[in-house]
Amino acid sequence: MDINDKAYTFDRMIRISITIFFICGLVWLLGYLSDVLIPFAVAFLMAYLINPLVVSIKRKIKNNTASVFITLVLLIVLCSFFAWLIIPMIINEIKHMGRLVSELVSNSDLAREAAKRLPPDLWQAMKDYSSRSEVQEFFKTDNFLKISETFAKKALPGIWGVITGTTTILMGLVGLTVIALYLVFLLLDFQKVQDSWKGLLPNDYREPVTEFVNDFDSAMKRYFRAQAVTASIVGAMFSFGFWLIGLPMGILLGLFIGLLNMVPYLQLAGLIPAFFLSLVLAIESGGSFTTVLSLTGLVFIVIQLIQDAILVPKIMGDATGLSPAIILLSLSIWGKLLGFFGLIIAIPVTCLLSAYYLRFIASTKTELRRT
Repeated sequence: MDINDKAYTFDRMIRISITIFFICGLVWLLGYLSDVLIPFAVAFLMAYLINPLVVSIKRKIKNNTASVFITLVLLIVLCSFFAWLIIPMIINEIKHMGRLVSELVSNSDLAREAAKRLPPDLWQAMKDYSSRSEVQEFFKTDNFLKISETFAKKALPGIWGVITGTTTILMGLVGLTVIALYLVFLLLDFQKVQDSWKGLLPNDYREPVTEFVNDFDSAMKRYFRAQAVTASIVGAMFSFGFWLIGLPMGILLGLFIGLLNMVPYLQLAGLIPAFFLSLVLAIESGGSFTTVLSLTGLVFIVIQLIQDAILVPKIMGDATGLSPAIILLSLSIWGKLLGFFGLIIAIPVTCLLSAYYLRFIASTKTELRRT
């Protein structure tokens, strides 16, 4: 290998500078267009997750349009059923927790019991948190739509602003309609694009670009689809486990832990709210702290064993996923750069960069062998 090939000549420095400028400009452009791109990005990721089901139905029906609409109808019916089943339970949980929060900050029997059984510092921390205005406001909201709106505005201001626009229901429906239209069109064209995109490439670039896209698709299938399925199952199991032991806000906490599971092992962060909710349950029921905490810990242990011993081998297979540290770093960086849009594209971009890096390393090793 000629050492001059790797020398930092003036020409090479100019090309590197142009590349850096182009990347910075692209990030700025994505940030500027993020409000427009969020509905498309959400629809694209949903289409990517749903497409395998469309393909399965298409094997029996043979008609692409019918397969897409049957898939969407099935998913709507399934989601509606779970919403009908779970939403009333979540509303009851929130109302119940609201009552407990009110009692904790007042001179009630529950507050006196908590003061007696908890260490003074811990009791004061719980009392201070429960008396915060935003906590009180959240749990005093009776209407579930208002509860959802309050949560979305506080936790996801970016996406709430995009969906609601002028914060009216009409604009919210328009935003959701745009996502739905994107989803339908993407699903209708998904297979067609998969079959025909290679023919749009020049012959000289067809093979390397095809190999790179295949590597990217493999990384996405290996992580995004598989991890999304795993996270959904884990969230459902946590919700059921917490509901079974009577943990306050157990269903919502379980669903939240399932969302955290998109980054492997990040669900362990759910131990902190689970610990405090366990204390609330023990105080409310008059049970032993040790017993309640043991039951909560048992839920975590059993589900983690099921995940590691059954779900990951069956769903993820032997393929190596992305490093949890890399995923968390990617979410942090892209979320900081592009807000909620950055969080949506963080994992696909990480898979893209990972595929490119692996091909770059492979090509470097090939060049070294030749020399």
